[in-house]
Amino acid sequence: MVRFGPAPLPSPVPDARGPLRIALFTGNYHHVEDGVSRTLNRLVRYLLAQSHEVLIIGPTVPDPPMEHAGTLVPVPSVSIPTRPEYQFTTGFPSDVKWKVRHWKPDVVHIATPDRLGFAALKWAEREGLPIVSSYHTHFPSYLGYYHAGALEPLLWRLARRFYNRVGEVFVPTPSMADVLREHGITAPIELWPRGVETDRFTPEARSSLWREAKGFSEDEIVITFVSRLVKEKSVDVYADVVNRLRARGLPVRGLVVGSGPEREAMEARAPDAVFTGHLGGEEIAAAYASSDIFLFPSETETFGNVTLEAMASGLPAVCADAVGSSSLVVDGETGFLCPPRDVDAFTNATARLVEDPALRQRLGAAARERALTYDWDAILGRLADRYRAAASGEAR
Repeated sequence: MVRFGPAPLPSPVPDARGPLRIALFTGNYHHVEDGVSRTLNRLVRYLLAQSHEVLIIGPTVPDPPMEHAGTLVPVPSVSIPTRPEYQFTTGFPSDVKWKVRHWKPDVVHIATPDRLGFAALKWAEREGLPIVSSYHTHFPSYLGYYHAGALEPLLWRLARRFYNRVGEVFVPTPSMADVLREHGITAPIELWPRGVETDRFTPEARSSLWREAKGFSEDEIVITFVSRLVKEKSVDVYADVVNRLRARGLPVRGLVVGSGPEREAMEARAPDAVFTGHLGGEEIAAAYASSDIFLFPSETETFGNVTLEAMASGLPAVCADAVGSSSLVVDGETGFLCPPRDVDAFTNATARLVEDPALRQRLGAAARERALTYDWDAILGRLADRYRAAASGEAR
């Protein structure tokens, strides 16, 4: 497994208004390498570079898959039985409360509404501290993949009980904000989109040597999927689409980047695809740029970091017309949006790009241009402003 190392810190640019102390509570900071953990680590690096202080409170594991930024105070957790790579926090121990209290945070940011999150919420309320939260994982959308749809009303009740007690909720897209409001979240909602390293994820990273090393011929159209390999990412739809395109006689081949509990089943379902496992650094950038189409049928994204990385790499994206992807992909301009789980629609949309190189190039170039508008420093700077507003009592 290739590990993601921390991105270099930007040159320190202290905030002229003085530093803040932010206590960040999260259910995943470094024990699973995914969009949530990478986003929070990037946020912490940015804040530290601006001379703010951050204390992270969350679970840990021996030999975590990524190096973390800042000071992490570990709390007890247990492995989730069906997903042992994930940790579920069991509370907010008194010794950790003492440490956080004496650290004297200016604002509390709770990123996960788990047992730690609820305990931190109750504690911060008692301490009279300003509290903000962020919505990273759309858990209700996962339930159908695990035959647990009956639990959705319960999850939304818990969500209302949690989010309606904080000062602000940060969400990645307007469509996600709409979903929260539709389900009774009445707390003020602020947009916190994600950014992308456009100097790292770029069409210039395309490499014929990389393609050759992975076994792709020059005339094959590489259709790429980048994600953890779990049911809720619609890995079955991806495999079925690639198989149908090959059955039509189209010169396509799948490239799957990532690992997870569904890898074995996915390899059996798409035996001709190339599976790389986790990639990091220059190799993940080369994987995107050396591909031709990004196919990501997941309907459970709150944003879609991998979609934005693919767009920055100059790939047209074929994604589910659902929360997250629908805020990134402009249908017919930077890629195509398809009804979730509609294998026929995904197959036909992808086939259009396979069969029309000019269309593929035009949409890919437009995708790159759209990705250039997602600047990390500007995005994280706006979030730091929301922290300051919360700490000063100016948040709406």
